[in-house]
Amino acid sequence: MAFILIPLMTVVAYLLGSLSAAIIVSRYFGMEDPRTYGSGNPGASNMLRSGRKDAAALTLLGDALKGLVAVWLAMGLQSLFDMGDGIVAMAGLAVVIGHMWPLFFNFKGGKGVATALGVILGMSLWVTFWALAIWLVIAFKFKKSSLAALVAAAIAPFISFIVQIPHPKLSWSLFFISALVLYRHKDNIKRLMAGNELGIGQAAKPLKDGKVQTHDESLIMEGTSSSELEAIKEELANAEEFILPTQHDLENSKQQIKETVEHVVETTKELAQEAVENV
Repeated sequence: MAFILIPLMTVVAYLLGSLSAAIIVSRYFGMEDPRTYGSGNPGASNMLRSGRKDAAALTLLGDALKGLVAVWLAMGLQSLFDMGDGIVAMAGLAVVIGHMWPLFFNFKGGKGVATALGVILGMSLWVTFWALAIWLVIAFKFKKSSLAALVAAAIAPFISFIVQIPHPKLSWSLFFISALVLYRHKDNIKRLMAGNELGIGQAAKPLKDGKVQTHDESLIMEGTSSSELEAIKEELANAEEFILPTQHDLENSKQQIKETVEHVVETTKELAQEAVENV
């Protein structure tokens, strides 16, 4: 029975994970696709950048819930058919993979943090408590959701062994889940190292060529009215008259340089002739 139920549960968990809460919630509220602004990630943090806290909360709840449901379904089958922990481990891993590479949304999904949290919640309340505590401490101190997620994801598998969760194989699956979460944050890691990672709740900006805009010209002009912008442009245009040389000025400069060079050449010839005559 296991050789049928484990693959079946894995497929069901993957399809469940493919239901992207961020995209579904955005369509329900008539919002833009979260993959087109901010960090480009269809997750709760990026939804918060849209300014809709209710949408962000529903996204967080939906993504976490599908991880929890997948684990609970697997545990139910495990108990019903007296199976090993493998079905639970595979379900937890599959639902996170489904969230990251969803079948229903062209395989462009999120980074799996909330879904992984749901998996952990189904596995152990203690691991969930410590993972959340770590996330909250890092998030409040550094105001970076991605940094908090990276630290929590890296530590969670080790916590699961320390607190002796009831499903040891799921602890091992958490290492794979953690590795996937870290991999999906590779761009965030680069931005964190460069010092320009988006903060929690930072206003969303449209993606430019599929990349996150960390610095934008609009920041410079933010709060400036159209009349003020026109005045600035006029001042710059007037300044160009004093700063940039005209074509006439350039021609005069060329002529002066030419005459100076010719004079130097003639003077040098005369001095050379006098020197020869004296010799």
